[in-house]
Amino acid sequence: MAGEKTFTIILPTYNEEENIEKMVVSLREMYPDFQILIMDDNSSDRTKEIVDSLNLENVRFVVRDSDVRGVTASVCDGILMAGTDLFMCMDSDFQHPLEAAGRIYAELNKDYDLVVGLRVDRWALGFKRSMGSWLFHFLASSVLFVHGKKRSKDIASGLFGGSVELFSDVIREHGDKFEMRGFKLLFDFMLHAPSDIKVGGIKYEFGRRMNGKSKVNPEIVYRSFHQCGMVGRFLARIYKAMFS
Repeated sequence: MAGEKTFTIILPTYNEEENIEKMVVSLREMYPDFQILIMDDNSSDRTKEIVDSLNLENVRFVVRDSDVRGVTASVCDGILMAGTDLFMCMDSDFQHPLEAAGRIYAELNKDYDLVVGLRVDRWALGFKRSMGSWLFHFLASSVLFVHGKKRSKDIASGLFGGSVELFSDVIREHGDKFEMRGFKLLFDFMLHAPSDIKVGGIKYEFGRRMNGKSKVNPEIVYRSFHQCGMVGRFLARIYKAMFS
């Protein structure tokens, strides 16, 4: 693999027993030099048991026995625990293509501070989630513009990677302002990171969940809109009334 920087793939999980074995084994085979850090929200199924039984090198499983659950909180904890130069986060249900990890790593080695996965067809999310994603992107982009921050073509993306040192500092200094129970950590990072960060991107096809049910629901989307100020809170109420 090009480059010499160390790299951690962070997988936030909750009840992913139907996907986790294939996910971890596939990543381990594709990227034997990468660290895999599974940040689990105290799953009630066999997710931990399955990973432990694999006994794979460079794979860590952390049970987050915390009152604050969700992807944002899990990934933030994972970054602080990573111990590598670089990180990326991705879903453990194969909606994010595994080859994206290598491409994000390669881009980060070009001295980008942040590399975002840009969905080619956001309508693959389904109508409700697509509408929420587009609305959130528009609002978030407007907020970032007003604050003089760097933007991305897909601020609602859950696939991204960056510098562990830089974003650990952002978490420590500004984490109390994040929507920790939400799914849109990328927006919080871009809003609170230095204005001069170097942002890159890779395009990818968003896939369908392999097994199990999505954790995204109208309440998650509602919380995400709340990150975008007064206008976001107004639209959150409209979205919740339409799709709850």
